Amino acid sequence: MVSANREMVVYCFDTLVAHYNSEQPPPPSFDDGQHPLFVTWKKVVNGGEPRLRGCIGTLEARGLINGFRDYALTSALRDRRFPPIQAKELPSLECTVSILTDYESDLHYLDWEHAQQRILCNDPFESLCFRYQVGKHGMIIEFTDPDYNTRRSATYLPEVAAHEGWTQTEAIDSLIRKAGYNGAITESLRKRIKLTRYQSTLFTMHYSEYVAYVKTTRGASPSLAGVAKPSNH
Repeated sequence: MVSANREMVVYCFDTLVAHYNSEQPPPPSFDDGQHPLFVTWKKVVNGGEPRLRGCIGTLEARGLINGFRDYALTSALRDRRFPPIQAKELPSLECTVSILTDYESDLHYLDWEHAQQRILCNDPFESLCFRYQVGKHGMIIEFTDPDYNTRRSATYLPEVAAHEGWTQTEAIDSLIRKAGYNGAITESLRKRIKLTRYQSTLFTMHYSEYVAYVKTTRGASPSLAGVAKPSNH
């Protein structure tokens, strides 16, 4: 099974930096393949909790190279929930890539778990980054809106419910709202949900770690006009 790894995050940063420089990114250092994937950008300010700046991906299999290139930019620049990420924000960003696997469909709305295991990196280039081996589930819900008789759907990646500290029912209710339903959430509605669960692996890296990796492996830090190079942290 293909797992999310450092080179995939590096490629996402390479793609975003190249966009701001009006260049093409260097070729990636990972093998291509077909998998569902997501790219998530968060902003870290003054050592605080990372705040979401964009997260977009696909629940259907996509070529990894083209997929990470496309969604690195789409999630950074075209997530409608947020203004586009500006070049000056790069030193404060961290990027997470997710590869989704093991889809199981037509399940009861509570037939999923959200525990996860955090695995620290032991590679010299990864001293301040980490990856999650998410041993449990993300979920996709589909249901018919009883008020408008339209189909609605939404998903949360495996780490979301655990990070928010939700119970399973709270997570499902939040997904129902995310899908755009504004009516009363009843047990009858929950039981009509068609749930698909899946698993994933993730890899996260901060921009400063990306810069250190590029400097070590390529001999020079990435350049970006008007953006100061980050200090070590």
